[in-house]
Formats: sequence, C-alpha cells, structure tokens
Amino acid sequence: MDFTLTEEQRMIRDVAREFAQQEIAPVAAQHDESGEFPLETVRKMGELGLLGIEVPEEYGGAGLDTVAYVLALEEISKADAAHGTIMSVCNSLFCHGLLHFGTEEQKQKFLVPVASGKWIGAYSLTEPGSGSDAAGMRTRAVQEGNEYIINGRKSWVTNGPVADAIVLFAVTDPRAEPRHRGITAFVIETDKPGFVQGKVEPKLGIRASATCECLYENYRCPAENRLGAEGEGFKIAMTVLDAGRIGIAAQAVGIAQAAYEASVQYTKERYAFGRPIAEFQAIQFKLADMATRIEAARLLTLNAALAKERSKKTGERYTKLASMAKLFASETAMWVAHQAVQIHGGMGYSKELPIERYFRDAKITEIYEGTSEIQRLVIARNVLREIGHAL
Repeated sequence: MDFTLTEEQRMIRDVAREFAQQEIAPVAAQHDESGEFPLETVRKMGELGLLGIEVPEEYGGAGLDTVAYVLALEEISKADAAHGTIMSVCNSLFCHGLLHFGTEEQKQKFLVPVASGKWIGAYSLTEPGSGSDAAGMRTRAVQEGNEYIINGRKSWVTNGPVADAIVLFAVTDPRAEPRHRGITAFVIETDKPGFVQGKVEPKLGIRASATCECLYENYRCPAENRLGAEGEGFKIAMTVLDAGRIGIAAQAVGIAQAAYEASVQYTKERYAFGRPIAEFQAIQFKLADMATRIEAARLLTLNAALAKERSKKTGERYTKLASMAKLFASETAMWVAHQAVQIHGGMGYSKELPIERYFRDAKITEIYEGTSEIQRLVIARNVLREIGHAL
C-alpha cells in the first residue's frame, strides 16, 4: 500500500494546516465557550476550497481526491473539532450526495454554492424516535402534482441553524416492505415557508458546530428537488454515510493528534520530584501507546480513503474499511484524550488549557454517523459475508 503523497495532496494539507493554526486555533476556545457558529472562518474555508475538496472545479470545489480531503480535515480538526465537523458535513454529507446522485440542475443550484462556501449545507436523517434504526423514521412526504408536501420532525441536524440547504430523508411509501424501500431523499431550501428551526442543542462538545431540530409543517418541496428516484433514499443515505465515516475518522485523528502533542510538550515542562515528568517510565509508556494508536488510526483512515478512490473506477464498496477506520479512530481519540487529561492532572481538568475541550470533543466521534456499536455490526456483517462467499 503506497501512502506517498502527491504534490496536490501535500499542498492542500499545508494550506489547511497554516489556515487552521493561524485563523482557527486563536478563536477555538472563544467559540467553544459561546457556542457561536464561526461563520467568518467557515467562509474563508470555502474560499480556500476546503468545503468541497472532492468536488470538481466546475462545481465550485477544489477537484482533489479523498486522501487530500482526510489530510486537510485532520489539520482543521487538530485546531478545532467543531470546524472539522462543519467541514465534514459540507464535504461528505452534503456535497458527496449531490455530486453522485444529483441532476445537473441540482448541482448548479445547490452543489456550487456549498462547495464554494457561499452557502452552508446540512444532512438530516435522524429523528427523535429513529437514530440507529434509520428505517423507522416517520417524516412523511406526499406527492401532490409537481410538489411533495412534507411533515415531520428531524433531530440532531448539524449546521441546521445556519443551513441554506439540507439533504432530507422522508417516507414516501409507508407500506413498503422492507421499510427502507419507502424512503426518498430531497434537497430542502430553508428559506421557504413550512421550514421551522427547532431548539438548538446544548451540546457537551463541538459546541461551535450549531445543531438543532428541524420541523416541517406542510413544507412544499418541488419535485425537481427530489434527490434520486422515489424509494432510493435509504441507499443514498447509506452511501453518503460510508463517505462520511471516513471524514469522521480523519476528524478523530486530528483531535487525538492535538491531545498527544499537547501532552508531549507538557511532560517536558512539568517537573515533579526534581525532574521533568517525561523522564518517568509511566508517562513514557502512555506517550508510546498514544503515538502508536494514532499512527494506526491514521493508516486505517488513509486506507479507507484509498479504497474510496478505487471505488470511483471499480464500483467496489468500501463500507467495511470506512467503518473500521471510523471505529478505531474514534475510540483512539477518546482513549488518547483520556490519557492526556491524566497526564496533565488537575490542569487537564481546567478550562485554562484545551485538554478538557479535546476530551469533550472526542466523545462525539464515537456516536454520530453511526455509533461504535453500529460500526461493529457493519464490520461483522461484511466479514461474515466475505467468509461465507469464500467458503
């Protein structure tokens, strides 16, 4: 497996690193404390091509590959996981779906402004009563002539409070068996009547990435805004999540790397019993395990990114590798952040340092876009299918 970076991949990584450290890192704590959406820096990210890295240039993106995307997302998330979340949603959950399933008219209308940073995109699958069981959703879309009348309530919509357009999933055929065959995808314009922003969630972490409920009250969606055919919504949702999980893996690696680097520096500066704590074997073992797990997580993420690139030519699924990367990287981020707090002791528990923010931010990577438990189910089903085929 060749992980040698191309000139373009190094370029976008370096651009993201410089921007993250100069523009995002200085304001990260402030936005975490206030919960204010960082619109100014997000607009700048769009101007740099960071919100549509895999989107072709003719649609407002950077025209690069998945490896470039995960490298850039790691750098952004290292400075602030909330910015990484916003970047991931726009790239993976919104732009990926429009790029692969949208019509030319939909791409021009919705993909171009989000990829270029003029608009903010969002993705809406989860409901109060359906999280991991996505097929259990209740939001309904009933066709009347050239429109669909949509009614329902969606929850945990990242970017929801500021989104200009949302990829929404709703039931168009409630009698379909199995249930997921009755789900259809739509692109929602949030400035139309019938769209109501619900309560904003007071989250533990990634606080600057605005998240809210979204209500649909007789919302009239033009049929031309349907994404794909009727009944293809679940397939679209799962395809998009495969791509999204690679992004979350990269985000998790960025969080872990930040916590690790802060810990290495602290062990050199913090003295106990007359010497730097970096000289104590107990601390050295923690640092060694942190570095090893991060490197393994990064390689799994790059491997999944390469598999996604191959799929563009071969059509092969990369579901298992995406889930492996997401599972291992997210649990690594949580573990590394935990060790970082322990190394920093009382200062790790204080808001004076960003360690406690890394700890809070890391947790969500084990939950959204499929919990660790769902990732293990996905991996196991793929493994059993492969073994069964081989036998």
